[in-house]
Amino acid sequence: MKYYPHILAVIFFVFFVLLGLNPVDRNVWIVEVIPVFGVYLLLLFTYKKFQFSNISYTLMSIWLFWHTIGGHYTFANVPFDFITNLFNFERNHFDRIGHIVVGFYAYPMVEFLLKKEYTNKIIASFFALFFIMSIAASYEIIEWAYAVIEGGNTGIEFLGSQGDMWDAQKDMLADTIGALISLCLYWFNFIRIQKT
Repeated sequence: MKYYPHILAVIFFVFFVLLGLNPVDRNVWIVEVIPVFGVYLLLLFTYKKFQFSNISYTLMSIWLFWHTIGGHYTFANVPFDFITNLFNFERNHFDRIGHIVVGFYAYPMVEFLLKKEYTNKIIASFFALFFIMSIAASYEIIEWAYAVIEGGNTGIEFLGSQGDMWDAQKDMLADTIGALISLCLYWFNFIRIQKT
C-alpha cells in the first residue's frame, strides 16, 4: 500500500475536475471548493516532508469527496432523498454528515503532533478535539459573514441552514461528534497495536 496516498490523490483530482465541469451554481461551487482545494494542495505540497498513515489519508479524503459533492449540488440540494425518507427527516442532512466528516481530521492531527513529538497522546487528543471545535466555530462565522455580505441566493445556499435557526450550533456539534469518533478510532488502533 506504499502508493495508496498517490492513488487517492489522483482519484480525487479526477473526481474534483468532473464535478467542477457543470455545477448547479458556479458561485456556490467556487466558495465551497476553496477549502477543499486548499487542503488538497497542502497535503500534496507537504507530502515529501510529512506522510500521514493510510488511515489518516482515508479519513481526510472522505471530507474532500463529500465536500466536493456538496459544492457541485449545493449542500441543501444534494440528491439525498433516500436517507431523508428512510429516517423521515424534515430536511436534507447531507451537510450535517459532512460536518461529522470534518471531525475526522482530529485523527491526523493527533498523528501529526505525536510523530513530530510535540506532546503526549493525552494532550494531543485534547488539542485535536479543540482544534476541530475551533475550526467548526470559525467556519460557521465565515458562512454567516459571507451570507450577509453576498446578500443573495448564493449566500443563502452557502449558509445552507434550510430554515433551521439552530443550524450553526448543530453543525458545530456534528463536527465535535466526528472528532470524538475519530479519536476513539485512534485510541482503539493504539490499544490494538500495544496488545500485539
